[in-house]
Amino acid sequence: MPKGPQGQKRPPDVIACYGRRVEGRPDARYVSTSHVERQNLNIRMGNRRMTRLTNAFSKKAVNHAHMMAIYFMHYNFVRIHKTLKITPAMAANVTPKLWEMSDMVKVLEDWEAAQA
Repeated sequence: MPKGPQGQKRPPDVIACYGRRVEGRPDARYVSTSHVERQNLNIRMGNRRMTRLTNAFSKKAVNHAHMMAIYFMHYNFVRIHKTLKITPAMAANVTPKLWEMSDMVKVLEDWEAAQA
């Protein structure tokens, strides 16, 4: 890991960045990076695995993917959002009820049973 001033650890330098063309006909009234930036902040603040210099940082990609799945399931189905007054899943009519953590566990258990 690169060392910064006074031997402090710092994130590695970016070594490559690739651009690609994305086409479509977006409505200019809704084009903004603020939604993406806010979501990125929510993820970093709500899930310490996204912060590299912490004890919770995921070293294995599979563990990271599982934790992110749990985070997004909770974010969309269990957590009531202040602006919506309901969960995003309820706002999008994906589910009619407020989920509890036990509902998330049941979904996982049902999926595991179907795999066996």
